[in-house]
Amino acid sequence: MTTPSQTLRDVFGLDNRLPELAGSTLVMIDFQNTYRRGVMALDGAEQALAAGARLLAAARAAGAGVVHVLNDSGEGTPYDIRAEIGAISPEVAPAAGEPVVVKEFPDSFAGTDLEKVLRELGAGEDLVLAGFMTHMCVVFTAHGAVTRGYRPTVVAEATATRALPGPDGTTVSAAALRDAALATVADRFGPVASRVADLTA
Repeated sequence: MTTPSQTLRDVFGLDNRLPELAGSTLVMIDFQNTYRRGVMALDGAEQALAAGARLLAAARAAGAGVVHVLNDSGEGTPYDIRAEIGAISPEVAPAAGEPVVVKEFPDSFAGTDLEKVLRELGAGEDLVLAGFMTHMCVVFTAHGAVTRGYRPTVVAEATATRALPGPDGTTVSAAALRDAALATVADRFGPVASRVADLTA
């Protein structure tokens, strides 16, 4: 069995403590209907969505800021926000006054007003990230957050992804891809909370 290396966060002495939810801003990434069925259906989407709903409720109860992000790739695509398939799932729908940021790229900061929205909410450095897909928009948003001076934390159980073809022609399972994505986040970008309860206990 391979012995894991130290993470880059450990090498450089970065803080791996989980944040207080009340002092953080929750960023809900791409909790869209498209990931529940059809060509973009994710393994574990329903379980991750249920965890996302618990996280959202806890954040609201704690008085945390909440931002919803959704991807729009245009009319007729699986990410058409003008159609039901591209809408945010009703279980985690924005409440009145909660801002919604529309993006076109995996990094929720790229080409959007997310930074401006966070400033208007009075967000501090701690961002809590959840959503779809673990290996794509969650990882890239965590990277984007770090490069802009934020400290992101990803809630693992509130993310999901799908199996993909590997470079050698084999299939990379959704579980393996999700684990690798979360390990990438934990290596450099920020702490990973296994469960919603880790932030709300």
